[in-house]
Amino acid sequence: MKNSIWIVDFGSQYTQLITRKFRELGFTSEIMTVEDAFERLKSTEPKALVLSGGPQSVFEDVTDYQQFFSHEKLPILGICYGMQILGQKFGGKVEKGVQGEYGLAKLRTVPGFTIPGCPPVSDVWMSHSDHVSVLPEQFKLIFQSENGLVAGIKHEVRPILGLQFHPEVHHTVHGKDILSYFLNDVAQLKADWSSKTMLETSLEEVKAIKGKKVLCAFSGGVDSLVAATLTHKVIGDDLYCFFVDHGLLRPQDIHHIKLLQEKTSLNIEIIDASDLFLKALHGQNDPEQKRKIIGKTFIDVFEEKVHQFEKSHGIKFEYLLQGTLYPDVIESISPHKKGGKSVTIKSHHNVGGLPERMHLSLLEPLRFLFKDEVRAMGAELGLVHDWVYRHPFPGPGIGVRVLGGLDRESIRKVQESDQILFEELKEHKLYNSTWQAFTVLLPVKTVGVKGDGRVYEEVIAVRMVNSQDGMTASVTEVPWSFLNRVSSRICNEVKGITRVVYDCTSKPPGTIEWE
Repeated sequence: MKNSIWIVDFGSQYTQLITRKFRELGFTSEIMTVEDAFERLKSTEPKALVLSGGPQSVFEDVTDYQQFFSHEKLPILGICYGMQILGQKFGGKVEKGVQGEYGLAKLRTVPGFTIPGCPPVSDVWMSHSDHVSVLPEQFKLIFQSENGLVAGIKHEVRPILGLQFHPEVHHTVHGKDILSYFLNDVAQLKADWSSKTMLETSLEEVKAIKGKKVLCAFSGGVDSLVAATLTHKVIGDDLYCFFVDHGLLRPQDIHHIKLLQEKTSLNIEIIDASDLFLKALHGQNDPEQKRKIIGKTFIDVFEEKVHQFEKSHGIKFEYLLQGTLYPDVIESISPHKKGGKSVTIKSHHNVGGLPERMHLSLLEPLRFLFKDEVRAMGAELGLVHDWVYRHPFPGPGIGVRVLGGLDRESIRKVQESDQILFEELKEHKLYNSTWQAFTVLLPVKTVGVKGDGRVYEEVIAVRMVNSQDGMTASVTEVPWSFLNRVSSRICNEVKGITRVVYDCTSKPPGTIEWE
């Protein structure tokens, strides 16, 4: 990532999609805060600089961004708020919006300007109020919105492009063509990102600690499996995988771990700590507190196991391997603490959750990758297809799929209902048609009828979504006959459940998990 494109995050909800699109086009990029970019520019320079959108206004922002523009040969792309910064800093005029442009809009290409693949009129995604009303010096107009507002500008000499719309979102039909134009024609960069590059880069990171003893906080999911397989490829038996059973697992999870014990060369040991976790979680209803308790207890169990293992085997661990991904990093570490504008959505117990008292360094070779990229790496490593394309399962497990307090009965209801959903997905050959599918126990009771008698029992929500990387998600469309079968089985076979509902909320506004 040292010689990548820098994406300066001004707090746009779409910032992470920029790096996704760049990678699809074959280019390395990294998201950072304004302050990080300023600091790094003192000693190095990126291949290109992207100024993202954001919720603020140039009329309230007093930051001096001149440092970004002092390198005349540095390619710069300003998106939405980023374009307004360009307009103001290069002597143009930005006006406060009376009526903004939000959602789908028509983009019109100015006669005399063309981008390969882009028609004269196309659909784009707008999200702004302020706008550039007078072009800055040496900039020419390249795009206009259907309202006649400035929607795109290009410097006549320097490699600088400004876009008032969001080319990174799916709704901008030719967004990838426009981003490709910036990368290839304006910035004139050479592609440097591929599944092979990902694998080689991650292997190099692991090779740097060869000869050290490494622990793996193994979950059996795609991330930890790929991270462990990658690391084992380099350091072999110096890798030790510990799987903590916190009692919040599904039947398929235990079966999967035992299968990996049999079919891979990984040294996997199962630690049963279910009683300890349930005791620590007793009486806790707040989702963030539950996540923190599960994370803390996980570390406590892990630490005790490490000390026992080191003592009995006469070795000393130096690194902890984790399958941390880029979405985990983005959602867990708020750039606002460093001067950025994004906020923490939810904490992830596998990001920076290692107490200093353990004296272990973190090894996170996948931390700059998205889920689909990890799957591609798993395929490169020769892992079984069903393992690589297994649905994601959160670290806290059923702990965040029981809304409210946890006890063995509530956990059982999720385990049994989830198993039914899993079996029916396989039976109907729909498992690979959805990115993630699970059940949630709601803290709600409804009246029902069973055996000609009145019952007052709980509700299970079924959640199925499709996504590439977990940053955004859409509801999976499935046959009604399938949902009817799942609902019927859950109500008949899971004791204490009378009603089943299907969650049809996308992300955003909802998150994928309910807690």
